[in-house]
Amino acid sequence: MTKNYIFITGGVVSSLGKGIAAASLGAILKARNLKTTIIKLDPYINVDPGTISPIQHGEVFVTEDGSETDLDLGHYERFIHTKMTYLNNFTTGAVYSQVLKKERRGEYLGATIQVIPHITNAIKERIILCSKNSNIVLVEIGGTVGDIESLPFLEAIRQMAVDIGRKNVIYIHLTLVPYIATAGEIKTKPTQHSVKQLLSIGIQPDILICRSEHTVPLNERKKIALFCNVPVNAVISLKDVNSIYKIPKLLKNQKLDDYICEYFKLNVPEANLREWEEVIYAEKNYNNSVIIGIIGKYVKLPDAYKSVIEALKHAGFKNKIKVNIQLIDSKNIENKNFKTLKDLNGILIPGGFGDRGIIGKLLSIQYARENNIPYFGICLGMQIAIIEFAQNIVGIKEANSTEFDPQCKYPIIDLIKNWHNSTYKYYNKKENDINLGGTMRLGSQACKLTKNSLSRKLYNQEIIIERHRHRYEVNNLLLKKIEEAGLQVTGRSKNNNVVEIIELSNHPWFLACQFHPEFTSTPRDGHPLFIDFIKSAGKHKENFKIYYKGKNV
Repeated sequence: MTKNYIFITGGVVSSLGKGIAAASLGAILKARNLKTTIIKLDPYINVDPGTISPIQHGEVFVTEDGSETDLDLGHYERFIHTKMTYLNNFTTGAVYSQVLKKERRGEYLGATIQVIPHITNAIKERIILCSKNSNIVLVEIGGTVGDIESLPFLEAIRQMAVDIGRKNVIYIHLTLVPYIATAGEIKTKPTQHSVKQLLSIGIQPDILICRSEHTVPLNERKKIALFCNVPVNAVISLKDVNSIYKIPKLLKNQKLDDYICEYFKLNVPEANLREWEEVIYAEKNYNNSVIIGIIGKYVKLPDAYKSVIEALKHAGFKNKIKVNIQLIDSKNIENKNFKTLKDLNGILIPGGFGDRGIIGKLLSIQYARENNIPYFGICLGMQIAIIEFAQNIVGIKEANSTEFDPQCKYPIIDLIKNWHNSTYKYYNKKENDINLGGTMRLGSQACKLTKNSLSRKLYNQEIIIERHRHRYEVNNLLLKKIEEAGLQVTGRSKNNNVVEIIELSNHPWFLACQFHPEFTSTPRDGHPLFIDFIKSAGKHKENFKIYYKGKNV
């Protein structure tokens, strides 16, 4: 089958949801038995998002092969049943870095290096490389039309229509159609100007997806079609909805997939979106509700914990429990103000870096442990749980991580090279205190689970594969006393050298893991750890009510 490309651009303003739109369209096309993949092109100069603050850019999504990528790749994986790789996301910085390395090696034979053709050729080569095993390749261009840093990407996708044939390329442009409440009108002019900007660089959109607060009426869609030179049935209204999982059906109801298949002359079966209907049904039909507190340091931007939030929701679907999430700044707990914790049915501490807010997280774990509140620690959340246990149960008051205190007397958490060189070599990572990029344990790795543990019961298998993103590990040299005091290590790396999962057996639900299970959760299947955590939170709520003699608290 011929390879076809769908390029998705955005206009007017950013954050309109190109990633969700691309993922939703990919889900529909995948449901039509088309081999589909999605690529995200990011215009910033960073080589990858690994060193960007989550407050600026949201979470860093880690792929199976260990690539640090844009959070949209999480949506892609959750929507289209496909594992992303390093090929599915690249930045302007990565492209320029690749071209400059070739120039230094003399591979351009003395040519003057220019944006056209050298940079645009590099972009096209990477797109084609990623499309190797797919029939349909969706390519999302980050940012908005008119951004100076996006121009090389836009020029490259303009050239691709010439290179591979216009009949094998569709340009989709996603724009804002604002509703002016005081006038009671929907305004199409921003979309017209955005398309004009796109035309000025040689791209005529084939399909317009119009983001709006309300459904864009037929008359306004006809007006947009007339001014923007597209058929009216190619003007798609994407109104605000209360769940991203409704968007595939919303797009299919407007026959966007039919239009694309007719354009590409594809003879494929109709899309069966039954699994999405089941997800939507599960999302709105529940028997109970719980409040889960995410104690973090990047709470100003919920996208910093996007995969964790989605994984909690997925677990709610499987338990018929509505999950209400509270993002709590750990600094607010540093003065032992536990007011924000008292109504929680579960406490989760996700990954993070640096020492800011650590005291509040330690106090939150202590509160969860002493008050029998279900606790789930992820990555940093596991490391802090071990430190809290060492300080308050074992009595090692000076226990800490060298990430927070490089000179601490008892480094319970430390760089692995400082206590086990052979293990450090096993992971083949070069630690460099100056260059922070690519110095972590990244990607999918095996973990062995001990018999009769909660984690073994939940996974129902001895060996599991989960994704990692961290630089520090549990120091085995100081672990013996902690285990003797009752903290169970129930998961270790395949070579037994690195702690992966800890549990407390004398607690209703206390489990923490070094890896990131949120990255592999999907709305259809959930993840076993998250599912049982939410189940335990539901039990905590019921027990809490019984304790207060049925009073609805």
